[in-house]
Amino acid sequence: MGKRLTGEQIATFRRDGVVFPLRILSAAEAEGHRAALEAVEASRAGRLPPAMNAKPHLLLPWLWQLVHHAAILDAVEDLLGPDLLCFGTSFIIKNGPSDRYVTWHQDQTHWGLTEPRAVTAWLALSASDTSNGGMRMLPGSNRSILPHRDNGDRQNMLGRREEVLAEVDEAAAIDITLAPGEMSLHDPLIVHGSPPNRSAGRRIGFAIRYIPADIGQRDGMRNYATLVRGREHGTFALEQPPQAAFHPDAVRHHAQSIRHGMAVIFGRPGPGTGAAPGNAPGNAPGAAPDEAGR
Repeated sequence: MGKRLTGEQIATFRRDGVVFPLRILSAAEAEGHRAALEAVEASRAGRLPPAMNAKPHLLLPWLWQLVHHAAILDAVEDLLGPDLLCFGTSFIIKNGPSDRYVTWHQDQTHWGLTEPRAVTAWLALSASDTSNGGMRMLPGSNRSILPHRDNGDRQNMLGRREEVLAEVDEAAAIDITLAPGEMSLHDPLIVHGSPPNRSAGRRIGFAIRYIPADIGQRDGMRNYATLVRGREHGTFALEQPPQAAFHPDAVRHHAQSIRHGMAVIFGRPGPGTGAAPGNAPGNAPGAAPDEAGR
């Protein structure tokens, strides 16, 4: 029995690579966060610019508080231990109706971490189900990193349009159905994707990437991350909370974190960095996502 998860839920995550649904926010709280997001979108021509959707918790205090939410961290601690970093955040939005979709893929292939130990908390701010392009996952596929390729389809929402080369048995996949305020937790190696949103509404989630604080980037690189619980181990430079929404200091710090993360992950040295792996991720936590989707 963990702080938040039952022994059965922990065993399910270890075996299947995913556990859901977990109630984190009330429906009213989820609606409040959605309204806050849509107010930001309305102030920026109706959409969140991609660069702003990379680590937006560094720009908006209410998102900084959300990545530190005790109920989320208790569940993640049950899986990763007491010392936790937030490696990245982004809103995962599908506006409908649309033909855009997400191919079967794994997250960890592009993160460049020293170990594949991580958890993505996917918090629903709207309903996410079979009607609006909710996630589908292949239980038990979280055993190894699989080869990927660019499928060349512009409707693929992933930044590199990546997909696994392995044959996927879609009949074995499960639908990750979430109500507003519920979350799923998934392993970075689980094979997952999502179909188009054929509904007239929006599918909105907030993805938070957590890692244990004792791992780092490959090749001795030192990226930025947010300490959310416990102690840091010196593997990442620590990010700072925003004093207010889009405060000038927060905007500068956010830009520095994103530039540095891009240099590390894309292999372009920046200030204080050395040579880095050349694997350029479309859904890397430190990179500005395309129309990020799952």
